[in-house]
Amino acid sequence: MSDCIPVEVIVEILKRLPVKSLVRFRSVCKTWNTLISPPSFISTHLQASLSNNTPFLLLSHWENCKKDYFLHYDNDGFDEFKQLQFPVFGCASDSHSLVLGSANGLICLHFWPGDVSKFFLWNPSIRKYISLSWPRISNDVHINFGFGFDSITNDYKLVIIGIEKEDTWIKPFLFSLNENCWKRVNAIPPSCTSYSSELSVPFVNGAVHWIGYQKTNNAVFTNAILGFDLSAEEFFEISLPESLIGLGSMNLSTMKYGESSIAVLKRDRTNELLDLDVLWVMKEYGVVGSWTKVLTLTLHRKWFPNILGFRKNGEVLVQLDYGRMASLDLNCQQMELHGVEVTTELISLEGSYVESLVLLDKAVDVHSVSL
Repeated sequence: MSDCIPVEVIVEILKRLPVKSLVRFRSVCKTWNTLISPPSFISTHLQASLSNNTPFLLLSHWENCKKDYFLHYDNDGFDEFKQLQFPVFGCASDSHSLVLGSANGLICLHFWPGDVSKFFLWNPSIRKYISLSWPRISNDVHINFGFGFDSITNDYKLVIIGIEKEDTWIKPFLFSLNENCWKRVNAIPPSCTSYSSELSVPFVNGAVHWIGYQKTNNAVFTNAILGFDLSAEEFFEISLPESLIGLGSMNLSTMKYGESSIAVLKRDRTNELLDLDVLWVMKEYGVVGSWTKVLTLTLHRKWFPNILGFRKNGEVLVQLDYGRMASLDLNCQQMELHGVEVTTELISLEGSYVESLVLLDKAVDVHSVSL
């Protein structure tokens, strides 16, 4: 039948199909496999998915000393889509795991079971992965990570930044999926002498972002957003609102705001009875004058409400007590409860997620994983 239909028409049909169906269709005939497997179709299908499909939110849950990962629809119902099954340990949970980021359906994981420490680029939708060796880094270096997509070269990159003793920056390590190797980058931040220890940092506008800071001899902090552009492979800095510049970096964290900007959450835990959370957003990325305070929460109990991050519609996703989830509308400052109780312990929003074919032409199947 496909012999009677122009190839262009078949591609138009295939790019609208779900990932699970396309993986099965590769075995229908050589022609379909040839159409579905190339990088060009993988990119075409990804763009169609980003435009037409309901996105997911990737959440991690801590419960009974185990960490589980779930996908939830980013819609009004906030329904659970599925629990992700880990590729390495043959189970869904492990406390020795960390999501470093997610881009276009590709999740970057760091595992350290026992003496083993590895990175994995994993696409759970097609059950494929690749493993990355750990680069040679001295144990004396304080390191952090960032993961994202380089749209200029159509490449996925993992960067490791680090500081040695006496606030000396090392040359960053950069892994390229296209090149399948690590390299050193000649890049040094303009003025920041250190950075925060955020576990998962936002990837926005082609760059990953941390809270960077300088500390003077009298222990006074000067903060800024420290970014690393994955295409230019260089650092840059963005000034913070004046009220946040002098705070200790442990009180600040970054998150993604919308599709193309960032937000900063200030947590004040100095009062024994009250906690204070203040949320700032950068309305126009890179424009310092566009920083806007959008939310102030006075908390009468530790941890709850716990601000997790932003949804696609601009609402703030929060965790309430007893595992309840809610969305906060910043325009009317009202919360709407979801009919979902996830867990009574800590929840983290790891980022957005879309099902894709990324890695289809590169990776190995999950069932063959061994350590």
